[in-house]
Amino acid sequence: MKVFPFKIPKTKEDSLIYQEDIEFVFYDKLHQHEEIQISYIENGEGTIFVGDTISPYQKGDVVVIGSNLPHVFRSDANTEELSVMLTLFFTANSFGKDFFSLPALKEIQPFWEGCKNGFVVNNPSNKVIKSFKKIKSVNEFDRFMLFLEITKKLSQDKKTPLSSYIYDKKITDNEGKRMQTVFEYVMTNFQKNITLEEIAALSNMTKNAFCKYFKVRTNKTFFQFLIEIRIERAGKLLSKSQELSVLEVSELCGFNNISNFNRKFKEIKGMSPLVYRKSQRLKWKQKA
Repeated sequence: MKVFPFKIPKTKEDSLIYQEDIEFVFYDKLHQHEEIQISYIENGEGTIFVGDTISPYQKGDVVVIGSNLPHVFRSDANTEELSVMLTLFFTANSFGKDFFSLPALKEIQPFWEGCKNGFVVNNPSNKVIKSFKKIKSVNEFDRFMLFLEITKKLSQDKKTPLSSYIYDKKITDNEGKRMQTVFEYVMTNFQKNITLEEIAALSNMTKNAFCKYFKVRTNKTFFQFLIEIRIERAGKLLSKSQELSVLEVSELCGFNNISNFNRKFKEIKGMSPLVYRKSQRLKWKQKA
């Protein structure tokens, strides 16, 4: 299957596509598609790459990805539970060129503004969740009405942007495969000392050419990307492995200097590792 571009299966008559993914691992190839995507994570957790940003996702989240935003869901592999994702796909012109510009739909403009960069809603309203669960079993008209209700509620819910810039260029299949190779290698080997020489060789490029290539397509340097991967992994270990010390977490995530780990963690997460661990523990208690 090609990495770029990714085609959503549909007939000529389809304007709103519903898809249900029930897998141990979601489709984990870097891809982009014209369709806007609204996904409800019914079960599972992992990491999502969207544009230039790496973010966690978990059960109960709603993720919105704008048209042609490069993205990949990376499910946590160390689980025996199936991941379940319910998704709606549509384009800006699915219901007519000027449909979403109608005055009656002014309430959902915040949704459109947010989906350009993609966003996640960590605590979606019960109405959104109920609407998603109804979609599979209703007729086409009722599905459309539920879709409008979902976009209206998501316009009102608190959102966290997923990408800090808009990448509106279609990426070639070869570019996608190259980026996928880099992503896979880093996700598998982030705890090791990855050099620029080896990652450039993996991409069949010189060091200078690779640095420019990666920066243009992700809006960040390769080592910024690597550090973000390590910190994201560290955040999960701090949340779920309470028996590990901060020093042990830093070493498991590829840091050989605890001071550097603490500094980078605070830069990315906005708080120290210890404060983050306490905040996550409190969050789990509140959910229980």
